[in-house]
Amino acid sequence: MAAFFLTGTDTSIGKTTVACALLQAANQQGLTTLGIKPIASGCEQTPDGLRNSDALLLQQYSSLKLPYQEVNPIALLEPLSPHLAAKQAGRRLTMNQLVGYTRATLTHRPQFVIIEGAGGWRVPISDREMLSSLPKELKVPVILVVGMRLGCLNHALLTAEAIIRDGLRLAGWVANTIDPTMAALEENIQTLKQIIPAPCLGVLPYQTTPNIEALAECMSLEVLLTKPA
Repeated sequence: MAAFFLTGTDTSIGKTTVACALLQAANQQGLTTLGIKPIASGCEQTPDGLRNSDALLLQQYSSLKLPYQEVNPIALLEPLSPHLAAKQAGRRLTMNQLVGYTRATLTHRPQFVIIEGAGGWRVPISDREMLSSLPKELKVPVILVVGMRLGCLNHALLTAEAIIRDGLRLAGWVANTIDPTMAALEENIQTLKQIIPAPCLGVLPYQTTPNIEALAECMSLEVLLTKPA
């Protein structure tokens, strides 16, 4: 099983788009796939309970079809940092909970797994714990999504440093063009390729409405599916 934790340089930089494109690229290679969103805030109340649009997309592009509660075990109503959304919901989140839920879902043993985080790397789930502890507990490498816009170099390099300093392997990163007017876009991407100590898995063009099937063609999975020496 090739499992990866997917994080980003910030919130709203296209983590779910990238996650779905990676899942679709793996689907096209005939792998069994699964996207997981262990915790999601900003959910909508539906007749079936709280539902998160990102988690629903992950469910859609996973070849392994699981009940929603296994894809997104912790769903929170308010669009806030998880620790604040949980507090408003009268819930107390712990890393043990998240690890337990995620490991239970992973027992289905898909061949390719993307575990999508919430927000950026340092997101609190409580007054004492950070979501960045989840991949460390699960012992899975990390994929970084860089939202290509002004300021992204600083955000990307600081996030990459933090991931590595936390003792985790940075398996790769993806450049997601979220600002079509960004000056020197290609030069910025080249700078990141030179400095980030991990391979670029793909450069995604700007799209007003993401076409996941087309974006999957921009992804390179070879380095992810080859076990590190």
